[in-house]
Formats: sequence, C-alpha cells, structure tokens
Amino acid sequence: MNVAKGGYRVFSANSNAACTELAKRITERLGVELGKAVVYQEPNRETRVEIKESVRGQDIFIIQTISRDVNTAVMELLIMAYACKTSCARNIIGVIPYFPYSKQCKMRKRGSIVCKLLACMLAKAAFDTGWKQSLKLAQIDDEASSIILTNSRIFKVCLFLSQIHDYRNAIIVAKSPAAAKRAQSYAERLRLGLAVIHGEAQYAEYDMVDGRHSPPAVKNTTIHSGLELPLMMPKEKPPITVVGDVGGRIAIIVDDIIDDVDGFVAAAEILKERGAYKIYVMATHGLLSADAPCLIEESAINEVVVTNTIPHEVQKLQCPKIKTVDVSMILSEAIRRIHNGESMSYLFRNITVDD
Repeated sequence: MNVAKGGYRVFSANSNAACTELAKRITERLGVELGKAVVYQEPNRETRVEIKESVRGQDIFIIQTISRDVNTAVMELLIMAYACKTSCARNIIGVIPYFPYSKQCKMRKRGSIVCKLLACMLAKAAFDTGWKQSLKLAQIDDEASSIILTNSRIFKVCLFLSQIHDYRNAIIVAKSPAAAKRAQSYAERLRLGLAVIHGEAQYAEYDMVDGRHSPPAVKNTTIHSGLELPLMMPKEKPPITVVGDVGGRIAIIVDDIIDDVDGFVAAAEILKERGAYKIYVMATHGLLSADAPCLIEESAINEVVVTNTIPHEVQKLQCPKIKTVDVSMILSEAIRRIHNGESMSYLFRNITVDD
C-alpha cells in the first residue's frame, strides 16, 4: 500500500505531462510517492476524477499547473478537491504556482474581478488553504484569503540559476512606473541599482480601454451667465525616458508574468539605445502566447528566464533564448513546512544574496 510519510499525500490534478513532471520532481524531493489518481475527459467533454487510494485523515496537497485549456484545468482542480473532501481527507491544500485569471484582477468597464470569483469557488469547494507564487492580488478579500500566498524569493532563484556570473554589474529595470515598486524590492534584496522606463512605451492597451485616462466629453454649456468652464485638454503621453544609468551594464527587466512581449521588446530597444550591453527578462510565469517566441528571437533581448510553473516547451523550441528554472525545490519545502506546521516566513525573508 502506498503510504506517504508523515500522513500526507501529493496528487497531480492534471493529466498534462508538464504538471505530472513537476509533481514528480516535488515528490522526489519530499521522498514520497505521487498519489494515484486518474483525470480524464468523457466523450461529452465532462471532466472525471478518480482517486485510486485512501486519503482518509490525510493532508492532501493538489498540484495544478495551468495549461492552455484554462477552464478545464480549473474544473480538474475543483473536482479533485471535492473528491478528496468526500473521501474524508483531513486538510486539502492547493499548490497552484500560477493562479488562473490573475490578469483579470481589476474592475474594468462594467466587468468583474474574475480572479476573486475563482478564489471564492476554490474556498467553497473544499480547499483549506492554497499556495501560489509571485502574484499580488489585493482585490481578493478575506473571503478567499486562504487561497493566496505570495513568494518574493523566486526572482532570487531565477537570478542565481540563469548563469549571470557578473550580475554585480547588473541593474534592475522596471519597464513602467507601475512596476517600480516590485523592481525596487528586487534591487534592494540583491543590492543592485534601479532604473525605470517612463513614457509612451509603458502603456498597455488594456489599461486604456475603460476611458479612465481620458477627459469626459465637453459640452457647450455654462453654469452661470458670463462664467464658462475651461476646455479640458486630453493628456499627452510623455516622451520615452530612462530614469537611471544603464550604460555599459547588464539590464534585467523583472515582472510577474510575460505574455504579450511587445512591451518587453520595446523596453529592450530603449535600453540598447541607452548603452546596455546585455538585456535579460526575468519573470515567474511564462505564458508566451501567440507569436511571442518569434518576437523575442528577433529582439535585442539576450535571454528570457521563466520558471516551470506553466508549460512552455513548444515556445522553447521556437526560441532558444527562453530558459527555464525549476521551482520544485521551493514548492516541496513549502509543502513540508505546511504539513509540519512550521513557519512559512523563512521562505520570504532573511535570505541573503549568498544563499
């Protein structure tokens, strides 16, 4: 009988090869066997999950990486969690490296905060807590707070494993003022300089669709006789500017997610013009949708470093510049600490550059 050490089981919630591979790496580090479960699609596209061993009284950790079929992956996660709950599992913890729908974390134009909805669904389904990496979703309130845990150490791992031996000559770059706070935290932890790109290139299209950056329509009306309101002029985008000296240095652009790479490519061109001799892009989650690999290959970017939280093997075949860092070490340590009731804060603080 497959009895995991210490009264816990680790399951993979996806039949996807990348998810299974990550789950196997985690269980190898933990010294336990991967839980036996079958996840498959019925002919009518319904998801079916079968747990092939007893989970009664155990702590269950469900690992789920999000493939291109996001909605199917979400249902696999929900159904497996509920199956463990009805099988009398003691605690059910979701290990979700990339939280799906996290890009829809702001209210926009009569829309909804979809990531909050999903967090509530997970909490209602069966999950006692959850663990994910490097996304800060302030819009998810206390009702779903058990799902969210952020990890600021992941960038340090990316930097260490990306073979940048002269990173002391590097400078952390925020590709927009909105990303400056995140870049500052990395720069302070690594004791490196900081540069910020400010100007036209930092605006993304999805930030403009709700009209909040535009003045309201001007009506030719007066409030009082002889008193007219001044016309509101539309805001002009400032010229592109790099705040900080990047000349002769390694520029490292940091972000949580790299999906649409147009902003990163434009930032790399600006940094190249300002004298940066190497340009790296480091992100925790590499979605790399559409023609992102081709754009990266043709750009001034020397290397893109992402983690294996999301499958991207096809993109790596299209672009040799994409490098992958394994995060199974951090995830396995988090699982061990949660199960043993140890402090999780050690993963996020008191980590020096020489670790």
